[in-house]
Amino acid sequence: MTPTLLLQGYRSGVFPMSESRDDPGVFWVDPRHRGIFPIGGFHISRSLAKVLKRNQFTATANQAFAAVLEGCANREETWINDAIYSLYIQLHNMGVAHSIEVWQDGKLAGGVYGVALGSVFFGESMFSARTDASKVALLYTLDRLETQGFTLFDTQFITEHLATLGAIEVSREEYHQKLEYALTLNCDFGPPGPLEPSDHLLQRRTQTS
Repeated sequence: MTPTLLLQGYRSGVFPMSESRDDPGVFWVDPRHRGIFPIGGFHISRSLAKVLKRNQFTATANQAFAAVLEGCANREETWINDAIYSLYIQLHNMGVAHSIEVWQDGKLAGGVYGVALGSVFFGESMFSARTDASKVALLYTLDRLETQGFTLFDTQFITEHLATLGAIEVSREEYHQKLEYALTLNCDFGPPGPLEPSDHLLQRRTQTS
């Protein structure tokens, strides 16, 4: 597996996984049902709105990619083995893999990472070390994708947690159609660095929803 082959896989609608952290093998996955997040479709619950108003988290883009990757891998069961870790570090260095980080009291509290091609963001994983941190990271990610003109956010699979936030499931055929169109457009993930305060983000999204 090489970074070039990995990107070809994404363009073809498949993504890589490993059986476990200790399994050196990597295989391709093309599920019959695909999880996606409609751009602009994030559901901000009342409880999350309270968190955002308090500004208890700050957010950045592409400031701690390796740390987010490590946070996503630091769980009992993970598909992020050494080969996958190395590949995404290489993709980040190439400028196509990105992260959104959420911080609390100067420490990394959560984050999201994935790959951007055309107008697609292939979300790979997210983690949370503090309550609500992954939700906040996901909201900042979707907000950036919407701002930058992305048309497709691939979450690979759908979970109950993602569904409560607005993610939906589509068939393999529908996903591949959306992917084909999204790859004809060209979007930039945007600049690295600090992102706006969460209460400002909430206010802006409330005004435009």
